Amino acid sequence: MLLMKLEPKEKFSFLQLAHYLARIDNDYGTREQEVILEYCAEMGIENDNDFELESFDLKTTLKDFKSQKSKKIVLLELMILIHADDKFDFQERNLILQINEIFQLPQKDIEFYSQWGKATAALYTQGKLFIE
Repeated sequence: MLLMKLEPKEKFSFLQLAHYLARIDNDYGTREQEVILEYCAEMGIENDNDFELESFDLKTTLKDFKSQKSKKIVLLELMILIHADDKFDFQERNLILQINEIFQLPQKDIEFYSQWGKATAALYTQGKLFIE
């Protein structure tokens, strides 16, 4: 829904960031895979099945997001991925705080973004149940 508003280069950078976040806790599960595939469908890009955690550079990737709007979209959408598996673990929280520090957005907004992501992830799961 929001990812369509990103610039083409930002979409590819977001996908890399999503893959990184999904793997940071060493638990890349089915629900996270589904969310990433949904992201790809929404953005109209192919999934990067060759993502390598070791070669990912967070700071370089985050430089691709220039506008405040894009930065907020990134954080909001990543919150959906975080809450897809009903866990918000220490590594994920630290990564979000690190991203927010680089983006220089108000710290108080992170909790609101997290609540939005949790609600959106739950609604997505409900929607899937309705159509099955």
